Order: sequence, then structure tokens, then C-alpha cells
Amino acid sequence: MTLHLIELWDSVRDFIAQGGNVLYLVAAAIFIMWMLMIERYWFLTGVYPKMKKDIIARWDARTDTTSWSAHRIRDAWISEASEKLNERMLLIRTLIAMCPLIGLFGTVTGMIAVFEIMAFYGTGNPRMMASGISMATIPTMAGMVAALSGLFFNSRLEAKVKVARESLRDSLPHH
Repeated sequence: MTLHLIELWDSVRDFIAQGGNVLYLVAAAIFIMWMLMIERYWFLTGVYPKMKKDIIARWDARTDTTSWSAHRIRDAWISEASEKLNERMLLIRTLIAMCPLIGLFGTVTGMIAVFEIMAFYGTGNPRMMASGISMATIPTMAGMVAALSGLFFNSRLEAKVKVARESLRDSLPHH
């Protein structure tokens, strides 16, 4: 078991060495993005159902559900719940959009390394140029993979948020 973890750690370390320090930025963005998405999923499945039940109970306990002011209260409660549902969703979308850009930053730094090698050694040392090309392509790939995985999960989260919001709206009848 520990041998496999050591091998895994060595391969991750080699991957980062080939891709350059920009991969640490990609990893940080991925970590923050996934922590936020996990938190949102936890909110949707654990916290929000209780919140929805409380809002419905408060609405059902009201004697007046038909007046103009009752409708404004209903709309305010739906708006507050919607705001809670949408918390951090913009930040998640921003991190998803940033991942490929961070990867492109790695491409630029890798190409700079290639040009520096060419300036000092010329084009006669392909092995040294290959390390710079790896530094140029690996961060781009890592950023794209991170964005694609985040995009898939985020679209699922946004669909769940929309369904939850509409379900609450439907659960508070306005007569």
C-alpha cells in the first residue's frame, strides 16, 4: 500500500517537474474549485431541504396568503432562498474559466524556456528543447482537463439549483 503511494507521489512530482511551476497554480485552482463544488452539493442535499421545509412551514402558518403584502413576503422568501442556492456559483464558474487561462500561462512560460534554450544552445540540442516544449504543453492540457471536469459537475449543480428554486416556488402556492 505505501509502495503504491510512494510511486504515485513520484509520478505526480515528475509530472509537475515536466510541466513547470505553473502546475501548482492549476492545482490550487482545481482544489479551490472542487472544494466549492463539494460544499455546494452538501448545501443542496443537506442544508437546503431543511431550509425549504422551514420556509414552507412559515408560509403554511400564515393566515393571509392572498394579499399583495403576502405575495411580496413570499417573493422575498423565494429570493432569499435563491440567493443562498446561488452562493459561490459565480466563483466556481470563474475558476472553471481560469483553469485554461492558467494553462496558457504555462504555455507562454514553457515557450520562453524553449527560446532561452535556443538562444544559448541553438537548435542542435533537441533534448533540452523537448523539456521546454513539455513545459509548454502539459500546463495547457492540465488546465483544459481541470476546466472540463469542473464544467461537467458545475452544469449538474446549476441544474439542481434551478430545480430546487422552482420546487420551492411551486411549494408556496399563491392563491
